[in-house]
Amino acid sequence: MRWIALVAGAALIVLAFAAASRVADTREGLIAEVITLLAGVTGLSLVTYSFFARKRPDAESRPAETRPGLVHRTGSSRDLWVGIAGVALSIALLAGLGFSGGMLWAGLGFLLLLPMLAGSVLLCWRALRPNP
Repeated sequence: MRWIALVAGAALIVLAFAAASRVADTREGLIAEVITLLAGVTGLSLVTYSFFARKRPDAESRPAETRPGLVHRTGSSRDLWVGIAGVALSIALLAGLGFSGGMLWAGLGFLLLLPMLAGSVLLCWRALRPNP
């Protein structure tokens, strides 16, 4: 799967560079600009995935007691501080959006920052939870 992602990402990056030569102040130029941006972002995402993805171990070859996800992991103090920093950063970003753009932009920013905020709260909750 990693090789397919690498080849597809490289092809999309080549497509982005080819479309960049057609950008002009016409309707076709604007379409080429959109293709350039989307192909470039998708290509870079696929190439990054191909470099950092790890091969998954086969779950059927392991006994049931050693499968990942069944072990209950407790958090550390590092998780707590990273979670607090994430919550503080999201609050600061939302406050900045609220002051500069109004409540509508703050609502949109909240929707965009919701996954980060949820992950940060989860880190804090895992670190503060008592050990089982």
